[in-house]
Amino acid sequence: MRDGIGPTLRALRKATGKEAKAVARGAAMSPSKLSRVETGRTTPTVMDVERILVALGVTGEARAELVEAARRAATEAVAWRLYRRTGFARHQDAIAAVEAGTTTQRLFQPSCVPGLAQTPEYARAVLAGKQLTPEMLSRTVGARIERQQVLHHEDKSFHFLVTESVLRWRLLPATGMAMQLDRVIALSRLPNVRMGIVPLSACMHEVPTSAFAVYDERLVIVEIPHAEITTREPRDIDLYRDKFERFTHVSVFGDEMRDMVGGIRDDFLRERRIG
Repeated sequence: MRDGIGPTLRALRKATGKEAKAVARGAAMSPSKLSRVETGRTTPTVMDVERILVALGVTGEARAELVEAARRAATEAVAWRLYRRTGFARHQDAIAAVEAGTTTQRLFQPSCVPGLAQTPEYARAVLAGKQLTPEMLSRTVGARIERQQVLHHEDKSFHFLVTESVLRWRLLPATGMAMQLDRVIALSRLPNVRMGIVPLSACMHEVPTSAFAVYDERLVIVEIPHAEITTREPRDIDLYRDKFERFTHVSVFGDEMRDMVGGIRDDFLRERRIG
């Protein structure tokens, strides 16, 4: 590791015999960015290293050493305006690459339905506030919907928690909201998906500050209004896993959850008929 992470990644790629273009494609980054990382002109983020290692199929001691090196800057924040500049659709591909290397994903959302569970119409409404051009918006929605294919990989499990207020937040007209809630109910029946709702009636001892996702025991991504924060620091990961468990204890699941979501959906449908 004396020469740095980038040159080491390049040496590993050469050892695997993989072309740079193929690795860049698998890591959801441009070949020019991979070149800058490998030559040391760009310091890779934790997510960059994770995606490249997945694309290379690197495991064992080599992977552990690179991960440890990446943890020197364990916490990173990238402003949403930078993603707007580089492309939100490409960022969706980057998240997909992280999900591809994850066995268990835990996601808490106090703001909106999780991206992996969104209908195209709901996804468009969520992303409309990102100040994207019409073309960028369509590409980003498409990339987000494409990500949802990972839900059908039975070797992966997904634990989603959302607050009841998310189900009632009107990002779409009544019909669109009803369709979105039907989607939530349908996904909750997949054997590898556990969907929980934190009811407004639950007695809480802390506030739902931010959305966050925990990828196995190696990575946490936190969304705040102006940026996305990534951390691999074990103490941070433990903090978010503990928070997730506390929210889990007051959540409803299974038929009780589906009854709650179905009731809210029916409220939207009645509103449509009355209107």
